[in-house]
Amino acid sequence: MVVRAFTVLAAVLGLFGTAFAQPRSAEPSLILFENVRVFDGKSGSLSANTNVLIRGNTIEKISKDPIPVNLSASDKRIVGGGRTLMPGLIDMHWHAMMVRPTLPALLTGDIGHLNLMAGAEATDTLMRGFTTVRDVGGPVFGLKRAIDEGIVTGPRIYPSGAVITVTSGHGDFRQPFEVPRALGATQSRGEQLGAAMIADSPDEVRVRVREQLMLGATQIKLTAGGGVASPHSPLDASTFTEAELRAAVEAAENWGTYVTVHAYTSVSIQRAIAAGVKCIEHGHLMDQRTAELMAEKGIWLSTQAFPDELANAFPPGSLESIKARVVFAGTDRTFELAKKHKIKTAFGTDILFSPQLAQRHGTLLAKLVRWYTPAEALVMATGTNAELLGLSGERNPYPGKLGVVEEGALADLLLVDGDPTANITLIEDPAKNFVVIVKDGKVYKNTL
Repeated sequence: MVVRAFTVLAAVLGLFGTAFAQPRSAEPSLILFENVRVFDGKSGSLSANTNVLIRGNTIEKISKDPIPVNLSASDKRIVGGGRTLMPGLIDMHWHAMMVRPTLPALLTGDIGHLNLMAGAEATDTLMRGFTTVRDVGGPVFGLKRAIDEGIVTGPRIYPSGAVITVTSGHGDFRQPFEVPRALGATQSRGEQLGAAMIADSPDEVRVRVREQLMLGATQIKLTAGGGVASPHSPLDASTFTEAELRAAVEAAENWGTYVTVHAYTSVSIQRAIAAGVKCIEHGHLMDQRTAELMAEKGIWLSTQAFPDELANAFPPGSLESIKARVVFAGTDRTFELAKKHKIKTAFGTDILFSPQLAQRHGTLLAKLVRWYTPAEALVMATGTNAELLGLSGERNPYPGKLGVVEEGALADLLLVDGDPTANITLIEDPAKNFVVIVKDGKVYKNTL
């Protein structure tokens, strides 16, 4: 009886073992692009007619010759017909939570509603051909996770988490009745949302930086000078001291990543560089000496060709609207200085509180032809931007090569109906001209 009991128990355990055994991993899916001309994100010209094989989420082979491969029913063969295959676009200055709501709605609205709006905007962002964004301020950790888990469709997100500012700095949206701030008191609405954190000493800065890193930040964002949207922050103001900025840099570098700062003026930029900051956001009011310093030190410039209508996000005649136009007036000189001194320059848009402008995402990239050739602008928005993403080091949530079409790179790809290196306006109408969109080896759009 004892032997029989053990035999039955073994059989039962065997059944349970079978039931709970891990399924055998399926073979990675394949996508074969045939007869495409490749813009690789590095050079200014297209390849001859080429074939590209994707296995899983990686580009496995690029060949002018036919690629022999057995495709299953679940695999995809896409006949390009001579169209352009290029890397997915990258926006290096994005605020996923701040595109659709108005500023008052952001500060007073229900967080669940704000997240749902951001999720819908993330889907639209990907459908505009932007497969990656660097989010430089806002509570996007949950959105990023939802996208990565396949719950929401959207781009890859490199999150900064909350922007870190000072009392009265850019990002401090408190009302007069909320000051003075008492340490340990209830946080402001912006802090509760995780949109902006206030820090007024090197020690406070270290705490706030480490909190964002703990939550999953890939880089850290501080506001080193005054801003447009913040009501108590004059453009000419320099906010963090060098010691405070250095504390942020030290904490970030201890985690193997870097600090980028919002800064328009020369004083703010030079102080940030002295503290070890690696990237400047905006820079629209800098002078030539500052541009020379950036070039000499190898500092990145992440700047934007702001459209005048972005000022319409603020009430006519308001201080914010006036500050916006002061900044916008510096755009041309900023790009001229960047080109003259060969500053490492990244493309981003900084679209805020304007879902209408977001629909013109590609148009803002096409505006760069005022200073660059179409090919140069596209290289900036793909391969060059990916180089800046690489500063995140081990904090990079997407190990692999982005922004290029080459063997071994991650498969974030657009198939464009035409040649955008000759006619960059094609990217202004992604619904029509981006006939295939692939992110991480998955086809999200195919109209062929």
